[in-house]
Amino acid sequence: METTETREPARSRAVFSQEDFGLIRTAIAHYLREVQDKPESVKYANLYHRLGRVS
Repeated sequence: METTETREPARSRAVFSQEDFGLIRTAIAHYLREVQDKPESVKYANLYHRLGRVS
């Protein structure tokens, strides 16, 4: 009789720290000024605001 051992997957670790979110948000704010008149600026503005909720 064999028993199968079921293991739970290892707990995932965060990829970014809270400080990283602030740095990324600052970088996106700078880039937003560079692309402010281009259509893709809307996507970056949305990302900037979503990151503000995280940090």
